[in-house]
Amino acid sequence: MLFENFSFCKSITALIGGSVAQDKKRARFVVVFVLFAVYFFGAARPIPLETVLSPRWISSLEAGDPVIIDGIAQQLPGVLPFTLGNHFGYVDSAGYFPINKIKTGNIYLSEKQWVEYDAEPSKIDIMNVDGETTASIDDPRGYPVLLDNRVFILGSEQNSLSEIDKNGNALWTYDFSAPLTCIDAAAGLVLTGSIDGVVEILDLNGRRIFFFEPGGSRFSVILGCALSSNGLRLGIICGIEDQRFLLLERYGGASGEYKVIYHEFLDTGFRRPVHIEFIDQDRRVIFERPLGIGCYNIKSRRGIRIPLNGTIAAIENSGDQGFLFLICSDSVQQKKLIGIKFPQDRWLPLTVSMRDMIFLEAAFKSDNVYLNRTGNSIVAGGGATLISFDLEKK
Repeated sequence: MLFENFSFCKSITALIGGSVAQDKKRARFVVVFVLFAVYFFGAARPIPLETVLSPRWISSLEAGDPVIIDGIAQQLPGVLPFTLGNHFGYVDSAGYFPINKIKTGNIYLSEKQWVEYDAEPSKIDIMNVDGETTASIDDPRGYPVLLDNRVFILGSEQNSLSEIDKNGNALWTYDFSAPLTCIDAAAGLVLTGSIDGVVEILDLNGRRIFFFEPGGSRFSVILGCALSSNGLRLGIICGIEDQRFLLLERYGGASGEYKVIYHEFLDTGFRRPVHIEFIDQDRRVIFERPLGIGCYNIKSRRGIRIPLNGTIAAIENSGDQGFLFLICSDSVQQKKLIGIKFPQDRWLPLTVSMRDMIFLEAAFKSDNVYLNRTGNSIVAGGGATLISFDLEKK
């Protein structure tokens, strides 16, 4: 999971009141939906096995209850965290908001916990999806990180990490030799990358169990890192001139070492944090690369390149059933929702035609976007609107 420079946007807007304003909001709400639907269904192409996206509901962050598009929205357990514009909170499977708040400071959201905090917090309250305080941290001397249902404090200089218990006390603290640039956690492990090009893994007690310096570049820096859900594999984007994607795998059980099983050069590369995720129940790892994304298939041990136009503005981290959705940005306002169907594992070319893989391209205008997925349900957002689709076979 990419931790983008450990900073977040600040809110500078307020809710608009009055009956006239509400009428205008509803009108804009309908117009946005109609335009989105025209783009969406006009741009979509048939995909194998009659798989389609069926719209379910559309919700305004400013208007109230969702509008049901197709039948009755099924209420399922669990919620999705969201940040969109100056709003943040959680949305359920029927389009209702257990939490929908205006930003007043920095925020960090995970699937079950969230926190809002000042630039230099003197106290941090960890909240759950019911809005209840689960832990309070006095004088944190850093910033919160919520990963793998755990609470961490990243030191104010970004070169130390502490895990916090339910009473707000530090269970352990680990000091790094340089500021961290990315962090992920899974299976009781913590994976970190730092500006000096070092990758480390800490166990449940904060002890270092793995240390790795990829090297091989003019400038050593770790720009992205991700752990598989079982902790057996890790992917990293490292270096500038040249930049590489590396996949490491653990051998010899719990006490084994991680070894490089695949590496790939990424052309000119980036000088900023890079998206990288394990998806499709750890069957694949995807990563941002110049003019597209890369995808490595764990089973076939093959990597492919998927060309894309624009930069990646949002990407869902599920990728279940061989489908992946992302949003690309051509400019500040011009965005495009893209659906990708991964090809069969056998006889894959290194570069795959966009026509062969991209079954959906839906353009829309928004200066901010949101995208998430749980199972067959995809939720996309722009402006102050969220819309839900179900991935179905018909």
